[in-house]
This record gives sequence, structure tokens and C-alpha cells, in this order.
Amino acid sequence: MATNDIKTRVNEFESTIGGITVHGKAHSLSAWFVLALRLMMGYAFLYSGWDKVTAAEPFSATGYLMNAVPAESPMVGVFHWMGSTPWFADFLSIAVPWGEVLIGLGLLVGALTRLAAFFGAFMMLMFYFGNWDVAHGIINGDFAYMLVFLAVAAFGAGRILGLDAIIEQYEIGGEVLVEKYPKLGYILG
Repeated sequence: MATNDIKTRVNEFESTIGGITVHGKAHSLSAWFVLALRLMMGYAFLYSGWDKVTAAEPFSATGYLMNAVPAESPMVGVFHWMGSTPWFADFLSIAVPWGEVLIGLGLLVGALTRLAAFFGAFMMLMFYFGNWDVAHGIINGDFAYMLVFLAVAAFGAGRILGLDAIIEQYEIGGEVLVEKYPKLGYILG
């Protein structure tokens, strides 16, 4: 067989959901763009979280939850409940800044990337409802960033110059980690 007769599926992807299959072929530069998205979101979250953690005044989620969420938001009642429930507001006052730091670090070094991207997408979904503004349609920056996080997870961005590529190949008892524990594929990559 001649070399040009060999067909590979490099940079190709396919998925079937609900009986509908989509197939695509990415450009050879796509890995660099996926890496750029991972690093951009990692930096943004690390910066935002670190700014809150090191602020002179301790971060408090209560003011945002009680005063900043527009009345038109479909989740305004949920946000007000979170802000008026002391233990939950205290939890969020720690979870938001440290969550941003951990998500940012995970993305920057490419470790537990899918897990970090999932929580980043979840935070952006909550910000989407908390910053509710549909004056220009239902798509805004928070929604777009949520999709960026999901793309970072879907494309296994932690395998591109990230620690996940090393972690996944770590051997335990002569067996590759992700082969021994396949469910780790949901949080690595």
C-alpha cells in the first residue's frame, strides 16, 4: 500500500446525539486555538479569583446575590434565597473566589481540565442568570464563556501541552491510569 493510500482520521471528530450524527475535520492549527482558549480562560479565572482572595476586604457574595441580580432573571428567587441564607452565602463567599483560583490553575497547567472546565461552565451559567440581560437577545458574554469552557472540556485541552497528557499515561501496576480507571477520562483531558 502506498503512503498516500493510508487514510487517517487525524483531526477528525464525530458525535451522535438523538440519532443525529455530526462529523467534522479540524484544521491543523486547531490545537493551538484550543490551547489558547484554555490558557485565556485559566488566566481570567485565576486573576479574578486571586483578586478576590487577596482583596483588603473579604469577598462577600451576599451583596451580589441580594442586590445585583435583575428582577427579570428567571432565577432571581433562587439568588435571593442563596443571599438570605447565612450558611449558603458564607459558603459561596469562600467557594466563588477559591473556585475561580482552582479552576484557573487547573486550566493553566492543564490538570483535571475537564473537571475545571465543567465547574467553570457551571459558574458561567450561574453568572448568566445572575447578570440576566436579554436586551440584545439571549446570548451574551457569560453564555459565550460557558460555551468556551465546554469546548475546552470537549476537545480534551489538557492533553495539549498540559499535565493531563502525563497523568493519563501514568502507570499503576503496569497498567496505564486511564485504562485501569476509565472514568478518569471524565475529569482529565
